[in-house]
Amino acid sequence: MAGTMVNKQQSPCRRYGINKTTMANTYTQIYMHVIFAVKGRESMIRPEWQDELYRYMAGALKNHEHTPYIINGMEDHVHLLFGMTPKESLSELVQSLKIQSTKHIKEQYGCLSFAWQSGFGAFSYSKSFLPAVSNYIANQKKHHKKRSFDDEMRDILKKAEIEYDERYILKGVTKPMSDT
Repeated sequence: MAGTMVNKQQSPCRRYGINKTTMANTYTQIYMHVIFAVKGRESMIRPEWQDELYRYMAGALKNHEHTPYIINGMEDHVHLLFGMTPKESLSELVQSLKIQSTKHIKEQYGCLSFAWQSGFGAFSYSKSFLPAVSNYIANQKKHHKKRSFDDEMRDILKKAEIEYDERYILKGVTKPMSDT
């Protein structure tokens, strides 16, 4: 029989110099600011159920073992700030949040045509920036009295030095604008 016989009195980990009780764990500090919009940037998130929707999304984050800090937005988009565990990819998490919240909106509010856009913005921050980012998210209504969601996304992307395609920023634009 090929292979190495392991003494039953000694665990395979101890045999190779590995102590299971002192093995390294995973330590992370991942804070994410995620933004996504209603499909077509339509104003479908009704003010009368926004707070309940945000509580639902916070619960969904907790169910995925993440730590929500603040969720807020406008009728056409939402901002989430949360501490993320590395147990799943960000894309999987956002897709799951969109699916769960869409189902919730349709079932609870009868908004059967509701859907989220396919993409999202995600920005990581260090712990020292959480108060400023939380304040920014908390004051969405104030910010949007002065500027549009499109301008907000452009500013965030520029500050993060992320290249973007203007076709996917402008409301209602689905192809490049011509020079003529």
